[in-house]
This record gives sequence, structure tokens and C-alpha cells, in this order.
Amino acid sequence: MEALVNRQQDLFLALYRIVLGLLFACHGAATLFGVLGGPQGEAPAFAEWPGWWAALIELVAGGMVLLGVAARAAAVICSGTMAYAYFVVHQPQALFPIENGGEKAALFCWGFLLIAVLGPGRWALSTLRAPQASLASPQPDQPTTGLPRPS
Repeated sequence: MEALVNRQQDLFLALYRIVLGLLFACHGAATLFGVLGGPQGEAPAFAEWPGWWAALIELVAGGMVLLGVAARAAAVICSGTMAYAYFVVHQPQALFPIENGGEKAALFCWGFLLIAVLGPGRWALSTLRAPQASLASPQPDQPTTGLPRPS
């Protein structure tokens, strides 16, 4: 089983990124447009802080993570949005997420942080458009620092 997971790591990372981005984008669309069951709670008015802006971030940045376009930056924004939601909305009610209803905010926050750290993987639009060398495995003929190699 471990060999299969190791061989298909890029596939599992892509599936994780796609599902997380899709769920987040759907949450934003539900809040902004009243689709997919509508907003959870009161729908925010246009440009109302923080609800409308959070929903816009969920829709746009969630879509970027889903597609793998500037996924690391979008994932940092998504993670920060959910950290803000947790600490401002949920945490004042009680310490633990199970007590204060902040499970989704905490899970989204940590899930997007994982994407920001690991990157979007090989199956992302940005990777397909412009392949880049991984930071973890530099090319043998390139220096690992900005300094030239001694001759």
C-alpha cells in the first residue's frame, strides 16, 4: 500500500488540492449568489465587512487553488481568511473548535496551509503552463545558491 501511495503521490496531492479548492469555492458561491443551498446564516450585503469579502475570497482564491493557478499564494490567502474567521468569530465563544462550531474554519485553515507548503503538485495549470524545477531537488548542473560554482 505504501508503495502505491508513494508512486501516486502527485495524484493524491492533486486530488486533495482540487477537492479542497472546490469545496471552498462552492462555499463562497453559496454565500454570494444563494446557490447550492444558499448561505449558512445571514447573507451579507454587497461589500459588507467581513462576510461579503470573505465569500469573494472563498470563491476566487478557492477557484485558483482548484485549478492550480498561483495556488501557493491563493492557499496562503485562504488559510489566513479561515484563521481570521476562527479567531474572530468562533474562538471567543469557546476554546476548542468542537465547542465553538469552528471545525470547518480550522480544517480549511490547516488544509490550505498544507497546500501552501507542499505546492500544487505536478497536476496544476501553472505547472503545465510553465514547468519549474522543484526546490527540494535542484538540478545537478545548477548551483543551489545564487553564487556560481567554483571551477
